[in-house]
Amino acid sequence: MTPKTLYQKLVDSHTVARLDDDNVLLYCDLHLMNEYTSPQAFAGLHEQDRGVLVPGQNVSVVSHIIPTHPTAIRVIADPASALQATNLRANCERHAIPLFDTNDTLQGIEHVIAPEHGMIRPGMVVICGDSHTTTYGALGALGFGIGTSEVEHVLATQTLVYRMARTMRIRVDGKLPAGTTAKDLILRIIGAIGAQGARGYVVEYCGSAIRDLSIEARFTLCNMTVEAAARGALIAPDAVATDYVLRRAVDIEGPQRDAALSYWATLQSDADAVFDMDFVFDASEIEPYVTWGTSPDQVLPVSGQIPFPEDQLDEAEQRSVERALAYTHLQPGAALAGTPIQHVFIGSCTNGRIEDLRAVASVVRGRKVAAGVRAMVVPGSGAVKAQAEREGLAEVLTAAGFEWRQPGCSMCLAMNDDVLADGVRCASTTNRNFEGRQGRGAITHLMSPAMAAAAAVTGVITDVRKLEITHA
Repeated sequence: MTPKTLYQKLVDSHTVARLDDDNVLLYCDLHLMNEYTSPQAFAGLHEQDRGVLVPGQNVSVVSHIIPTHPTAIRVIADPASALQATNLRANCERHAIPLFDTNDTLQGIEHVIAPEHGMIRPGMVVICGDSHTTTYGALGALGFGIGTSEVEHVLATQTLVYRMARTMRIRVDGKLPAGTTAKDLILRIIGAIGAQGARGYVVEYCGSAIRDLSIEARFTLCNMTVEAAARGALIAPDAVATDYVLRRAVDIEGPQRDAALSYWATLQSDADAVFDMDFVFDASEIEPYVTWGTSPDQVLPVSGQIPFPEDQLDEAEQRSVERALAYTHLQPGAALAGTPIQHVFIGSCTNGRIEDLRAVASVVRGRKVAAGVRAMVVPGSGAVKAQAEREGLAEVLTAAGFEWRQPGCSMCLAMNDDVLADGVRCASTTNRNFEGRQGRGAITHLMSPAMAAAAAVTGVITDVRKLEITHA
């Protein structure tokens, strides 16, 4: 038999029909929806008098447009956003689709909710009208984002016309040094291969450094792989992944558990499988990374200096650097560390999980948010929020001067009322630093939760390794 990659195994096991050399009809185990990519899809179904084929394999979440102010009852004040939420509720009720609604105690970001409730299992194909569906590769599931017309097709048939991707392997060996995280690792990788470096590929991560990562760290890694334009990200499921799933998927027991474990053990690339492209990184060389520009690949070690446009290899890259510097108001040659910030945002589907909040609390415990800085923490889900409160993390954060908010996408993107003003510079744990991403004219510096916490208490971009960290 021809050796296969994990990606090829997942596609083969879900192929209903091969359409041509490049396309297959792919069965989808789980389809996640949110309030902003589903309305047109449901309208298309209703115009053709079609129903949803398998309602129980679709789940909906209100997350992007929801306010996160710390109120007991959340009300979406913006009329257009409120209509989106109302329409989603009506469509879910009409088709018997489970919904995490605005005031559900377990509401949150789709990519945090789904795995924490045991919906994601190794070997699945999971899709959503959101690019960061690549997150689920952390558990050995093939996740990827789809468009509105594809959402309609999946609702009607539970299948998708899927164009095959090429395969890329990224091996990371060695150990991450103290003070560095998976966020620093993925920023380093994106910076090295470029924002288009994985276009057309599904990336499989392997190596000793990957095996050492927690599941939450693997979520971060796979989540941001799409920022290199990847069509998917995968990590072969190991004991850490299967333990995570089995603790949450309480329906898997008895003979079903044995069968699942036996199947999951096959979910790895064959020893002789050939990848279309390979990269190798050394984790021991990673230090805290921070973006300086308006693309996730415009990134530097925190010890670095802002680049000069004239030092770029080609004219297009030179223009890109010039435009980024004009937007971020940074000077070529200036040190990145020490750059003043006015806002800190900790949250998102990239870094809004309990492990992230623990890291922030360890940095700010006994400290105060710097004068002139507004700092906010938005848990990724209601379950994360409740756990952080049980562990005393919320108390540590509020004592330091952080705002403790309700769950949601919040300031990851300017699609709700958590929006930055023009010119405000933000240390953010999110995944994108595009122009206007967090507000028109707002400036975003992507970094790890610990680094964002360090910025909050010092008022400037700071190497967290230079702060004394206290643990509870």
